[in-house]
Amino acid sequence: QVQLVESGGGLVQAGGSLRLSCQASGSISSFEIMGWYRQVPGKQREMVADITRGGSTDYASSVKGRFTISRDYAKNTMYLQMNGLKPEDTAVYYCHTAWGRVDYWGQGTQVTVSS
Repeated sequence: QVQLVESGGGLVQAGGSLRLSCQASGSISSFEIMGWYRQVPGKQREMVADITRGGSTDYASSVKGRFTISRDYAKNTMYLQMNGLKPEDTAVYYCHTAWGRVDYWGQGTQVTVSS
């Protein structure tokens, strides 16, 4: 069983920064891919960024150049550094991984960007 716990969300003004953390219950070296997703009410959950075990990254076009995803294997934690935040980045952010053909999600952390 994998547990993922997000933290770091909050209220920030447009142009500001936040860093989200996703703490895993076990070694994140077990996970080939980890990622961040976000969801607003009434819309589908969308991929924001993901990172492979080897360090390759992928970003949604809407956040490329502003967000940076990373992994810290010593702390079993994944991060999402978010700079230049915009009101349209407001959402609940979830971390995700898959292991043993099972998808695992955290409980989500709210990010609100005021204009």
